[in-house]
Amino acid sequence: MGPLLLLASGFALLIVAALVLRSFGPRLRVGRLLASTPRVSVGEACALADSGGRRYVRVDGRLDSDDEFEDADHRPLVLRRTRFQAATGRRWDTFDERREQVPFTLNEGLDRIVIDATSLDDGLVVVPRESSGTALELPDAPAGMSPETRVRVRIEQLSSVEHATALGVPVRTGDGVQLTSGLGRPLVVTTLETPEAMRVLADGRTLAPRLAAALIGTGMILLLGGVLWLVVDRLA
Repeated sequence: MGPLLLLASGFALLIVAALVLRSFGPRLRVGRLLASTPRVSVGEACALADSGGRRYVRVDGRLDSDDEFEDADHRPLVLRRTRFQAATGRRWDTFDERREQVPFTLNEGLDRIVIDATSLDDGLVVVPRESSGTALELPDAPAGMSPETRVRVRIEQLSSVEHATALGVPVRTGDGVQLTSGLGRPLVVTTLETPEAMRVLADGRTLAPRLAAALIGTGMILLLGGVLWLVVDRLA
């Protein structure tokens, strides 16, 4: 095996690893941001907005709102998103989404920052409540959907009794300082510790991340070996 074959094999493994990671879609990026975004206090985030600086930061605190609504268990909610999804092979595609939300903040001591929930999409990371069945059992199934199609309903919600982590860009608005998406990055809100949030983002796929990590590690070793082999050959 020559050095060029080592290099080609390394590049091939990295390409396969990239394809595996790409299958996670935007959830992969959310996971990276949760793992790497620097934390600041809510007070520091507000000061950053007042200074005119634009940085993507992490803040921690307690969710709060003056206009909560209750779920079936009488817990005070600030946001509930219900997604209706149909199975397409191993993928779940959303065919309907319903959202209920009220203005809410993230509080730390006496400091608070408004969460721009209207821009919250793939960055909502909570443990979902799920029910599944077939389209025949779903009263609001789209016209033309086969009755045998596998469907599921996923409910994701935020409660004002929970502590949360939010990632975003703090900006000054007429209602105070707001945390929103920006600098090409999404608004992220999670009520989970980072390891548990990663498991939710992986959606139960524990083998794929390990496979990608192994492919990346092996690919880098092959690339390094090929480069060193070429260097040694040139020096010989």
